[in-house]
Amino acid sequence: MKSTTLAVLAVMLPAVATSVSANEYAPAMSAYLENEIQSWAHAPILVDAINAQNLRTSDYDQGMIDQLDLTWRAEIGAASTPTITPVLDNAAAEFLRSQVVASGGRVTEVFIMDAHGLNVAASSMTSDMWQGDEAKHAQTYRVGPDAVHFGDVELDESTQSYQGQISLTITDPTTGQAIGAMTIGIDAESLI
Repeated sequence: MKSTTLAVLAVMLPAVATSVSANEYAPAMSAYLENEIQSWAHAPILVDAINAQNLRTSDYDQGMIDQLDLTWRAEIGAASTPTITPVLDNAAAEFLRSQVVASGGRVTEVFIMDAHGLNVAASSMTSDMWQGDEAKHAQTYRVGPDAVHFGDVELDESTQSYQGQISLTITDPTTGQAIGAMTIGIDAESLI
């Protein structure tokens, strides 16, 4: 039934439009956030990784951020990936991959961002490094603690699957301050 519903959804989408309003899925996304994600979203390993990167990137200007993003995009598919590799090969990324596995296929990807919106750790490669110009960062970190953003269900470039994204502000439990954000890709079929 779910496969049929997702297939019908995909056929119904116009060729030029690849998203469905998140409003239809907001209740299911909210329930998944509350029941499955909140228990690990502010894990110390994630908070520590974001805080460490915030220290390293605190004086980055927009020019440096843009250059990192361009370098990331140029490294996709290349033999050498000195910008991408540190984001995929760290303890926080390993923790995120374990959450993807534990979800039994419901979670397609997870990544965390610093105060600028730069990737800190990711379960798999993202299409770009800088998320600061997107709602997943602007509607969470920039709003403050407890902010959540539900993205539209759409075909994701990096996972090549229809997914909805749940994004939330990550706070440091010792200060209560927003330090970054996290985005979780949820398989659209599991939301139906």
